[in-house]
Amino acid sequence: MDLHILDHRLRVTSISKNGLVNFTHPLIKLIFLRNRTRCKFFSLTETPENYTVVLDEEGFKELQPSEHLQVESSVWLPLNVVSNGNASSSSQAVGVTKIAKSVIAPLAQQHVSVFMLSTYQTDFILVREKDLSVVISTLEEEFNIYREVGGESVPVHCQDVHNGLQKNGKEAIQPTVHPVLIPQNQFCVMSLDPDTLPSIATTLIDVLFYSSSPKEGAQSTPSQDLDCIKFFSFSLIDGYISLVMDTEAQRQFPADLLFTSSSGELWRMVRIGGQPLGFDECGIVAQISQPLADSDISAYYISTFSFDHALVSVTSALPHPANEKFAKNT
Repeated sequence: MDLHILDHRLRVTSISKNGLVNFTHPLIKLIFLRNRTRCKFFSLTETPENYTVVLDEEGFKELQPSEHLQVESSVWLPLNVVSNGNASSSSQAVGVTKIAKSVIAPLAQQHVSVFMLSTYQTDFILVREKDLSVVISTLEEEFNIYREVGGESVPVHCQDVHNGLQKNGKEAIQPTVHPVLIPQNQFCVMSLDPDTLPSIATTLIDVLFYSSSPKEGAQSTPSQDLDCIKFFSFSLIDGYISLVMDTEAQRQFPADLLFTSSSGELWRMVRIGGQPLGFDECGIVAQISQPLADSDISAYYISTFSFDHALVSVTSALPHPANEKFAKNT
């Protein structure tokens, strides 16, 4: 298999809910007017707490400093696994579980923190730029590693990046067991032809910027708030669009413009973390993806500024190791 270090230097940011009005113009520009920016990697995910925005350095220039904007201090590099050219893995499972044993677990063992972003098209594993030498030394036996430079894939040789740095060699520590919440929403993972983006502009703006909850206008109780959570993700990366939304939000969009897999798979969410997770803890993704991979269960995984989210097919049950290892937060 091949591992590609993509030609993007990314920043991970958070916009507070009450501060969104200060960023509406730059976000609309990044989503709908991509020809007016040089941003090639943009992802916006709304959760109940905030908006997580992951974008490259050109896109980051559009976000002005503000008390409503939090910026994680590191520069992140996206990695992408390619199996058999562009063919999918022979394993039945797709998404993060496809790379759980070959990428996620080895990096966790070497204390490398990752930030996951699954899309309709592929899975991006974000690692801190300062950890790149450890990442390469950890994965070079399993993968042919390439770095994209100016659109060309250049082989990475160990002597090019190690500079005397070896694997961390620290004793593996037991990761914290975080509580999980399993909301009742069912989610869709879809894509959209970028040329048809203007056709859904009004709906997309309404869902992203004006919809306060999955059941807007409905009477709710605190227990109902835990049953269904607001989660909407839009990514525009190298010209490809990916959307993740619940079935209620999906009904607001024209059915003939959004497309998904031929099976029309629906997904349930496992939301990880009782308190904001932070960025330095290692092994969270591995802790979730490993038991799913052992049971050959497909899963998409989306990290955000505060919490992590795994999407599992509604036709799949969580494997017993996951049921025993994680406590449901109710």
